[in-house]
Formats: sequence, C-alpha cells, structure tokens
Amino acid sequence: MGVDFATSDRSTVGVEWELQLIDKDTLDLRQSADAVLRAVREQHGESEHIVQEMLLNTIEVTSRPHATVAECGADLADFITRVRPITDALRIELATAGSHPFARPLYQRVTESDRYAELVKRTGYWGRQMLLYGIHVHVGVENRDKVLPLIRALLTRFAHLQSLAASSPYWAGDDTGYASNRAMVFKQLPTAGVPRQFTHWSEYEHYLGDMLHTGVIDNVDEIRWDIRPAPRLGTIEFRVCDAASNLRETLALAALIHCLVEDFSARLDAGETLPVIPDWFVDENKWRSARYGMDAILILDEAGNEELVTDTVEKMLSDLMPAAKRLGCAEQLTWVNDILTLGASYQRQLKVADNHGGSLEAVAQYLVEEMKADRPIPPEDFTFQRQPEPLIVRTDASGGSRS
Repeated sequence: MGVDFATSDRSTVGVEWELQLIDKDTLDLRQSADAVLRAVREQHGESEHIVQEMLLNTIEVTSRPHATVAECGADLADFITRVRPITDALRIELATAGSHPFARPLYQRVTESDRYAELVKRTGYWGRQMLLYGIHVHVGVENRDKVLPLIRALLTRFAHLQSLAASSPYWAGDDTGYASNRAMVFKQLPTAGVPRQFTHWSEYEHYLGDMLHTGVIDNVDEIRWDIRPAPRLGTIEFRVCDAASNLRETLALAALIHCLVEDFSARLDAGETLPVIPDWFVDENKWRSARYGMDAILILDEAGNEELVTDTVEKMLSDLMPAAKRLGCAEQLTWVNDILTLGASYQRQLKVADNHGGSLEAVAQYLVEEMKADRPIPPEDFTFQRQPEPLIVRTDASGGSRS
C-alpha cells in the first residue's frame, strides 16, 4: 500500500498532554470527562484542543503546531485556564503523571466510542489496564525520506527521554519498583512499544499493508509505537514519555525532543551517517530505563558501550544547545537540569511518600500541587494534612435531618 506523508515545515512542534481528573475530597480519579467537556463546549464552543480520551477520568489538551516550544506552552496554559473554573465548580482537581498512585484500573469507565470499545474487546484484561497518561510531542519533518533515518537515530536516545519523564512508580496502590510502570503496561498492547526499524519507506508501507490485510489494525493510527511516523500530519511523533506533572517539565521534555530531531536532521543534511543500534539493544534500553529510571546504565551504540543516563543527558544538553538556539528553546532546554537536580517525578513521588509515612494520598495531593505550581516542587517543601471529609446533610423519610 502507498502511504503519503503530508507536507510539513521543518521542525515545527506540537504537544499533547493527558490530564487526570482528581476528586478534590477523596483524591481518587473522577469519571467526569463528559461533564467537563460538555461545559467547555457550552462556554467556549467546540475545540479540537481540549478533547476526550479513552477513559472518563481523563481529558487531553493539545497545542497548535508552532515554531517554538514556548508557543506550545502558551497554548497549553491557555486551554488549562479555560478548564479550571469548570473543574473547580465540580470539586475536581487537575493533575497528572504516568499513572495515578492508588486508583484501581478495573474501576475506571471507558468513553462511549466504537474505537475504544473495540480496543477493550480485543485486548481483554490488558486493554482494561490502560490507566495510563503520557505526553506526545510532534516534530515536523520536511522530507519523507528523512523520517526513517531520523527514527533509527532517535532510538539511540529514546530511553534517556523515558528515564527523564518517568513518573509512574505506583500502580493500584503498590510500589512497583519501576520508575515507569506505564512503559511496562502499555507495551502489552499489540503494536505498542518499541518501533520496528526500517531502512526504506517501502518497507514501512509493506508492514502497514500486512497489518491491515491481516486485521491487526484497522487504520495507521493504531500503530502505537514509542516513536512513530505520523503521515497525516507530516511529523515524527514521540509517545515514549510518561505524562509530566507540571508545565515546566512538559516543556523541558518537549524542548529536548525538538532539539534531538533538529540536530539529527541537520547532521543528515550535512551528509553524516546517523547512529543506529540493534533492535536487541533498543529493547534492553527500554527495560532498563523503565526499571531503573535515572539510575539506568544505557547502551549507547552498536559497539555496546554503556553510560549512566544522567552522564549522557548532561552531554546531550551541551551538544544540543546550538540546535536549541536555532529553534528558540534554549531556556526550555536548560529546564531539563531541574530533573537532574530535583530528581525525576518518580523519585520525587517516592520521597513524598517516604516523608509522609507511606501515604499515597500525599503523593496524589503533591501531583495536584505541582500542576498548580507549573513547576516541580522539591519534596521537602511539600507538606500534607488530610482534609476532613465534608459534612453531608441528608433528609430522612420523616423529614428530619441526619449527617
């Protein structure tokens, strides 16, 4: 089958951010996306930038395509500002991370949609476990012939992004021991996880044709790789990152992705042969990153050389600064240093739980506060005191009241 790749300007960028709807009183998830989005439509009209997701505890805000990450951030902040008065009135907080610290996956309701119903029907138990949240970053590629070489090169560094973004240490109330349990759960879906490596576009087209012919997928969007071509948009889409808990970190990760694509693209234009690593090293890096996060020792190249993820990231920040200056995201790229200094979200969440006697309610409230602050909060600066349950007055059959 032939797959056209849309015309896109070089290194444009767009960001999608999945948000949790948190009950203000219980700190558990609320199945209220329908009510929230209905109110958004009533107050602001139809929007393709504040949208439904698979679960009713989730909404997604998506930026317009822009030249800079800062412009994407302004979009995201604006759309969240539109949502907040609505969620406040419903006693709902906004927060996010790769997972919720204690919500039970099987208690969550799926959005009424043929697409989502078919996904759950087909994938059974694992489809019902998709209580997961991520950020997706699109970067425009001006020439289809560059897409596959860029993806192969990006696979030498995608696990570093997963480590930096790791924010899902808890699953249904348990400490999983993984920095990104989301990565391990999501890969259970067919066509999710590490992408296939192709040399020629015709190989990718043949793969898609086989998947469609055999009924593995019904459309191209059902290829849910960590990095994938997005032919309809003319972009490379990054899906490897857990959702960041605050806007500043979201933009830091987006800037790093933006710069990586631009740097490799410029090197390709200069006639360089871009780096690649074998599939088995890519698979190993994904697991090491999910398990150990910022303490992972990742494989760097075809020769099997290894390095602590934080050491590689420090070098990346220096090497990518020329690209960042060209793209106008030098400031946002430096924000990656916050993660190196304060720890990734999973590390901060674990520290908050440790500081508060293992309380996962404290972790949930911490994520709420980081979302409001638009930045990571040092765990030692966060205090938590459980609010008393609100007094509920009910009228009994005789007309008297009781609480």
